[in-house]
Amino acid sequence: MEAVSVRLPYFRFNFSPMNEIYQGLLSGFHEMTTLEIIAVFFAVLSVIFQKKNNILVYPTGLVSTGIYVYLLSHSHFKLYAEATLNAYYFVMSVYGWIYWARRKGQSQEHVRISFSAARTMGIAISIAVIGWAVFYFLLSNYSDSTTPIVDGFVSATACAGMWLLAKRKVENWILLNISNLVAIPLLFYKHLYLTSFLTIFLFIIAIFSYFSWRKEGLANESLQA
Repeated sequence: MEAVSVRLPYFRFNFSPMNEIYQGLLSGFHEMTTLEIIAVFFAVLSVIFQKKNNILVYPTGLVSTGIYVYLLSHSHFKLYAEATLNAYYFVMSVYGWIYWARRKGQSQEHVRISFSAARTMGIAISIAVIGWAVFYFLLSNYSDSTTPIVDGFVSATACAGMWLLAKRKVENWILLNISNLVAIPLLFYKHLYLTSFLTIFLFIIAIFSYFSWRKEGLANESLQA
């Protein structure tokens, strides 16, 4: 009896997108400097303290943003817009630290978590809208950015969120997470995989932080009623 040869179809799977992400992760790990690792470490600590409503959010944030200002403005990276944003974070951290720990009269009184009044939210939204326009103009005309609209939006909403955070307003988490949500795909697009995973972590932390702050804000309102 003659043998019958059966040739099964050959399926070729293309894993190039996953391989590209994997190679990007490896490259990111290799390119990380000691300063970058320290900056990421203190950034994570700052978010954890922020969730716990602990004033240590500011000294840890100062370390992280101070390092990022130096790294991003270095000639190797030339990310001047991001360096400027981190400089803003640094200044707002100093302001927030003083604001949280300020003294009223002879006793120290910490500013309580509260909800934003209409005027406060109006200012925050104005910061976001005007900041977006300013960042877009600067990135379009004075940089080689390929995504000025998205870059500007992420930076502007983050600025508004940081301003509300300094005043200990619950809504800061909404603006910060809008910024994070847009930043995640942008960072993947830019092949900054490690930073994008850090941003996902910050996004998740911010969700829990919002509900934690909202609960305390409602409790503070009931005490004043």
